[in-house]
Amino acid sequence: MVYNNEPFVKKTIESILMQKTDFAAEIVVGDDFSSDNTLEVIKSYMDTEKITVRILDRPKGGAYWLKRKKKNASVRTNFLDIVENCQGKYIALLDGDDYWIDPLKLQKQVDILEANPQLVACHHWQKLAIETEHGYTEIEAPKDGYGYYPYEADVKSIFENKMRVKTRTVMFRNIINTSEILDNFSKAAFTDVPLSFVLGKYGNFGFIDEEMAVYRQTDAGVSKLGLKELGYNKFMVQHYKNWIEIWDYADKFYGYEYHKEATETIIGFYKTMFTHLPRTVHSFFKVLYYDLFKRNIPFYRKISSLKWIVFYYSKKFKAKLKGKLKAS
Repeated sequence: MVYNNEPFVKKTIESILMQKTDFAAEIVVGDDFSSDNTLEVIKSYMDTEKITVRILDRPKGGAYWLKRKKKNASVRTNFLDIVENCQGKYIALLDGDDYWIDPLKLQKQVDILEANPQLVACHHWQKLAIETEHGYTEIEAPKDGYGYYPYEADVKSIFENKMRVKTRTVMFRNIINTSEILDNFSKAAFTDVPLSFVLGKYGNFGFIDEEMAVYRQTDAGVSKLGLKELGYNKFMVQHYKNWIEIWDYADKFYGYEYHKEATETIIGFYKTMFTHLPRTVHSFFKVLYYDLFKRNIPFYRKISSLKWIVFYYSKKFKAKLKGKLKAS
């Protein structure tokens, strides 16, 4: 999936071409109408014999263009269109500014999926590439609390927020219908977590304890869209609202089978969100209104989170009042 990735896409493509495999592979490129030379860079690799490079045809006015024009559909539509056009037995994902660092990554993942039919997907650790004055530098990504273990996990671990499947690290069986994401996570801000929830319907997740991919942190990433416009605190509040929305979608998708785990995770999102909100009555009523009227699940499913919100703010207001009384 590419969009204006000209400075980075050469490294991305070459990290795929360096893969050593005993099977044929294909690169499927979905460009979201880049205005730079991203596609020209990719086209320069199309004559390679080892891996086929196929750029999806995206004429303006075509089916993809019409889908893309729908509100909030651009990134998600591109992602799903690429998946729909993948013909292989397995799909590995890589955005146009990220890259792989192990030439055996694909082979290792295919070997595990071939040997373990109960697994629907396989993933691994990643590193980070952060921008410095000398360019991008690779560093260790956080691991504690980022929930990749154990070797094999089921979808309950995702509901508990103990496991995250990162786009650039995952390989999964080409068996899902993309409408499962489009219909059940229709307005989700991100796509990788909804994909993980849908994959969990089909099997477990295997894990390789190795760093084999790099996430390049740029200001153009989906996870940072709106940061400059909103400011940090408002951005973080919206960010965690997005997570709550995805967990609510997943809760409904699974018929509330994991509602207890989903609720506990959502309360955890609220805890973090509240660190970016003022401790005021106005803030309390805004959060209460959001939980009551904006979350798209039945009222009785929200009682635990509502009680927690009231309890949290009651404690904060009480402490604030005591501080004022002491000061006076």
